[in-house]
Amino acid sequence: MIERTYKSMNEQIRPSPGLISHTLYLMEEEGKTGNRTRSFYRGPLAITAIAVICFLLAGPVFAVNVPSVYDLMYLVSPDIAQYFAPIRESCEDNGIRMEVVSTYIHDNTAEIYVAMQDLTGDRIDGTTDLFDSYSINRAFDSAATCERVGYDEETKTVTFLIQITEWGSRDIEGSKMTFSVREFLSHKTKLEDVPVDIALAELSGTSKTQEVQITGGGGKNVKDWGDSMTALVPQIPICTPLKGIDVTAAGYVDGKLHLQLATRDKLTYDSHGYFYLLDSRGNKIGYVYSVSFAENIESDERIDYQEFVFDIPQDEIGNYSLFGSFYTSGLNTKGNWRVTFPLVPDDQQS
Repeated sequence: MIERTYKSMNEQIRPSPGLISHTLYLMEEEGKTGNRTRSFYRGPLAITAIAVICFLLAGPVFAVNVPSVYDLMYLVSPDIAQYFAPIRESCEDNGIRMEVVSTYIHDNTAEIYVAMQDLTGDRIDGTTDLFDSYSINRAFDSAATCERVGYDEETKTVTFLIQITEWGSRDIEGSKMTFSVREFLSHKTKLEDVPVDIALAELSGTSKTQEVQITGGGGKNVKDWGDSMTALVPQIPICTPLKGIDVTAAGYVDGKLHLQLATRDKLTYDSHGYFYLLDSRGNKIGYVYSVSFAENIESDERIDYQEFVFDIPQDEIGNYSLFGSFYTSGLNTKGNWRVTFPLVPDDQQS
């Protein structure tokens, strides 16, 4: 009975003529814009968006539950996308249930607790990480964060806190928000502050190098970097601090110490690490900068590299000890979890 009533109510939902007119106006203006960086989307986006809206008029609940349709609508107009999104404070996929358990609204800030529970297995644990696969969609300008804040071993439930701060003058209370997750990591392993078995004083000063296309990095003068940099040529692993993470090269380049990590399945298990040095007094010396690059990017044999550079003269490196911290995950679980809910205090929810 409840399901039939809910379906009947949603079938009667129609946007106001003003809302439709405003959205079409925005799409028309999009087509007139002179911004070249967005020209690729102009024609196809406007045509597709109009078709989507027409389709929604026939079946709003069904359409907004198709992720690609919702994402396209949100790209065109967050207001109309959230208008059509039905209230759905829990969902289940791949044996994992996601549910909004509490909301706290104060001033221009909303705090929302969302729980994920494994109903069929042991894929969720105290290390569960959303792996930057989540999306927080709302119809107003704001800053948003999401972090794990708790885990209940008995029920296999992990809890995340979403914090949203509205930037403008809009009243955050009463608005809708959609939170979605595509995948998460769990059963993570970490080795922190462990010695790395490399004889630094015996490293070569004439290491083999190559020019690589960088995929990331950070550190000194990072804004001055181009698309490529000099890195060590990977060799047979020197040591393996953690399963799936190898030290594949170490040596001096232009008077600086280079240390290279190689990881497989980085995009699946987020395997990574970093190095640091300790001097004779126990002081910690960090790297000056790091670069990331990859081989066989489009194949199953992809390898991701991180190279860390230290500004320590070769004739002094024997006075330092090498340490590192390394991280990986044992399980990656994929699915399609999406909840939409009003930003109202708990005591106002029916």
